[in-house]
Parts: sequence; structure tokens; C-alpha cells
Amino acid sequence: MDKVVSAVEANRRFSQLLRSVREGDSYVVTAHGKPVAKIVPANRDETMMERARGLLLARLRSQPALNAGRWTRDELYDDEP
Repeated sequence: MDKVVSAVEANRRFSQLLRSVREGDSYVVTAHGKPVAKIVPANRDETMMERARGLLLARLRSQPALNAGRWTRDELYDDEP
């Protein structure tokens, strides 16, 4: 989700915003309360995918493995609960 920052604030802390954007954050810059620009990572898709992959792997590692036993093909595809 994009963070909102005023143009004045963005100008004051531009270096800090760029460091944050480098780590994957994105900002909507406003002037007089209206959006006028967006600052996003240049490789946004790759960064977002890497972050999502990392979060998923961390979640999977934190969950214990369950032994559900052996299932037959019919049991696996059975529509009834």
C-alpha cells in the first residue's frame, strides 16, 4: 500500500524517501491534499515478488508439518466434506 507524503515533506526528506523506496516502499506525493505524483521502485514487480516469496517461505517454515496419512485418489477428489 502506498504511503502518502506532502510535496513539502517529500522535499525535506528526499534522501530518506529514496532509501525507503529502494527497500520496496512506494509513496503518493500530494500538493494541497491532492495526489500529483507517485514514487515507486524502478524494479517494483521484482521487489514485490521477492518480498512476497520471502514472507510466504517464512510462514511455511514457522508452521509444523502434519502427517495426514495416506489418501486414495477418490478420497482426494471427493466433493463431499
